[in-house]
Amino acid sequence: MPDVYLGLGSNLQPRENLSLALRELAERFDLVRVSPVYRNAAIGFEGADFLNAVACVRTTKPAAVIAAELEEIHDLAGRERGAEAFASRTLDIDLLLYGDEVIDELRVPRADVLDYGFVLGPLADIAPGLVHPSTGRTIAEHWAGFDRDANPLRVEPDVLSNTG
Repeated sequence: MPDVYLGLGSNLQPRENLSLALRELAERFDLVRVSPVYRNAAIGFEGADFLNAVACVRTTKPAAVIAAELEEIHDLAGRERGAEAFASRTLDIDLLLYGDEVIDELRVPRADVLDYGFVLGPLADIAPGLVHPSTGRTIAEHWAGFDRDANPLRVEPDVLSNTG
């Protein structure tokens, strides 16, 4: 079974929605580990801060099935899809990595893994030795070279009981 990494984020009732996401992920997949939760400013628009984490799950389900189940979880959180790429969200769960596979039609691995500190930092917490399937470098190597000052994160304690 591949390790599947998922990025979780919310800035509308984030504590409730991240908890909902983890409950649903644990029911649908083998939830292996969850990063600490980080607070960061909204990027690309004015809005409330986001709370973000990365979860690792294991499953025999194909990536397309996982993506469909993530949409079901979005619906449970009341996520409304709009035309705006950068907007407040009740819940956003992204399929970041599916083992060592590159799946172009699902945009896996997601570019967000290397572009945003709120994804790369939590991923480095739980999988520093993971080799990125497109770059051949470890997540720790990418995180070591990331401009953390331009993308500040703050640990948000006591959001989820099973983080770490």
